Amino acid sequence: MTDSASSTTRPRRVALVVRRMPATLVLIALMIAAGVAGQGLWQPVTGQPWFDAVAYGLPALESGRWWTVVTGTFLVAHPLVYIPTLLSFAGMAFVELRRGSRVALLYFTIGQLFAIFATAAFLMVGQLLPWPWAIDLAGQLDVGPSGGTMACIAAAVGLLRAPWRQRGWLVVFTYAAVSLFLLGDLADVEHTFAILLVLALDRSFRIQRSTVREQRLLAFFAVLALGAIQVLTLLLPTDGPFGPTAPLDGPWLDAGIDTLVALIVATGLRRGRRWSWVLSIVWVGVNILVAALLVTAIALNIGQIESFYGDPDVALATSMLWIAFGVYLVAARRAFRVRRRKRFAGREPVSVDEVRRTIRAHGGGTLSWMATWDGMAYLRTSGGIVPFQERLGVAIALADPLGPPASIDESVREYVRECENQGLIPCFFSSSAVTRDATPEGWRSVVIADDTIVDLDGLEFTGKKWSAVRQALNRGERDGMTVRLTTLAAEPWGVRQQLRAISESWVGDKGLPEMRFTLGTLQEAEDSEVRLAIAIAPNGDVDGFLSWLPIYGEDGQVRGWTLDLMRRRDGGFGPVMEYLIGASARDFGAEGAQILSLSGAPLAHDTKPDDGVVAQLLGNLSHTLEPVYGFRSLHRFKKKFNPRYEPIYLLYRDEGDLPPIAAGLTRAFLPDATLRQFAGAGVDMLRKN
Repeated sequence: MTDSASSTTRPRRVALVVRRMPATLVLIALMIAAGVAGQGLWQPVTGQPWFDAVAYGLPALESGRWWTVVTGTFLVAHPLVYIPTLLSFAGMAFVELRRGSRVALLYFTIGQLFAIFATAAFLMVGQLLPWPWAIDLAGQLDVGPSGGTMACIAAAVGLLRAPWRQRGWLVVFTYAAVSLFLLGDLADVEHTFAILLVLALDRSFRIQRSTVREQRLLAFFAVLALGAIQVLTLLLPTDGPFGPTAPLDGPWLDAGIDTLVALIVATGLRRGRRWSWVLSIVWVGVNILVAALLVTAIALNIGQIESFYGDPDVALATSMLWIAFGVYLVAARRAFRVRRRKRFAGREPVSVDEVRRTIRAHGGGTLSWMATWDGMAYLRTSGGIVPFQERLGVAIALADPLGPPASIDESVREYVRECENQGLIPCFFSSSAVTRDATPEGWRSVVIADDTIVDLDGLEFTGKKWSAVRQALNRGERDGMTVRLTTLAAEPWGVRQQLRAISESWVGDKGLPEMRFTLGTLQEAEDSEVRLAIAIAPNGDVDGFLSWLPIYGEDGQVRGWTLDLMRRRDGGFGPVMEYLIGASARDFGAEGAQILSLSGAPLAHDTKPDDGVVAQLLGNLSHTLEPVYGFRSLHRFKKKFNPRYEPIYLLYRDEGDLPPIAAGLTRAFLPDATLRQFAGAGVDMLRKN
């Protein structure tokens, strides 16, 4: 798309969006008009002589000024409050775009009216008690649309897709609880009632409907929020249902221990550890006991309480938050069952020999033979086997599950469930579309590479598109080069030493060790089922070699080969890689193989502007790593063989998993790299970029 076409498209999109939210824009216009008419845009309306006649609240309703629920809605108390007030209409705009103008207006209108009347009713009862906070609020008036906009924000959160919906509710709940218990203004009470109304009507937040992982994440963020609140309440003045406090006047010991406990259990809750749940529940019980003792002391008018404990108001408020957290932990208790024990205990272990037999019996993909390499672990499922590596708390499944094709769906589900039960982050790396389609609802996928497939049936190196390969084969024949398809064990000691020297020379040129996981070494080439293609010069020197992994079909026969190692000797035959791949394709085709996979160069997939943020980040990472590993150069080289492309995916639950997955993959590919080597490679990349 040209720049001119793009510049004309953007205004059209903006106009389309504007036309789809007339109700929101009308309300914003009424707010601004009321601000101009009442001079509220440049001076506080609370000082105007007519303020009492237009503001809503319990005094206005008791005096019969029912119109104030309308007039007060379109005013704002202070000019500076206009900015957050107008921004809060974003929730209504989102609801209107997703559900239409009628639904958005209903949420706003009912939310605003319910917030005003429910708050008035609550304070009407509260003022009858010896409760200074309620008595004070019962005599106050308020203006603004925040009850309606808060209801729309809550409704907008309910429209988000999982897992962001649950996280959005956590933010909303945290805001409501903190503002009510620690600030305690009239508007904070109205916001709380508006949120409760939407929560009762919407039913989008149900603990039992969320995944185990979401329940753990909610507990993790909630306990961190509790720790932060404990610190802030000591440093800032608060005012709420339990009374006002001054800075640095709270219970330091209580807050310090609460914060320490929150930090101790946070990571354990995220991983579903049982001990973290038990400790959290115990500490909730301690907070209940402390709150009960404080209430008793206040009721008995024990005056010395502040001298040895500090201001009890903050402790009461934070204890209420801990109690609410405890209610959540009890409701989500089944998510916290992970105990320290052997991984996947109770399942029969899987041996490498069984993995080999499974691949031969049921076939596999182009990367399946990598499941037999050292460093792999296996999960036995009801119908197959999932090969994976556990790195830094991430379980990285390699390629597709092994076993009968009909078992893949169940294997994926069992693997995800078992990983989450063990407190691991599950993901699938270098998987095909078959596994992508089997992942649970809501999982994300991103193309990380393109598998380059060369079909061998009827392959002839004719025509212009095969000129580079044909020229390499012809030149090799003229120069007396020969290709030997063999195995490493079948080669004499002298040839094996040359292969090791070439490989070590290649590794020595890098700032980092030889990569592993989906990239093999000569150790993996020692497998008797792995074939080597060796280019021999007329003088007997090895000028280059390839290693090929078998691709089994469902009939137990090898239907193709996957390229793994590519190594060449400096100063040897120029087009040795083209020569070796071309000769391998010719000879494998003569043996009856159907395909050659030249593998997918990691991070070399060409991204488009509409591929999403994650894909764009991977593309940027590819450009950064290019000077060290040359992924994109390798991808361009493989185009000489005119392959067809099949996408290779990274499959993960949501974007929140990407940082630990990135760390886990880094360690999987470079298990032996040191911090010094990482730092040195980073300096080299900066120089070359």
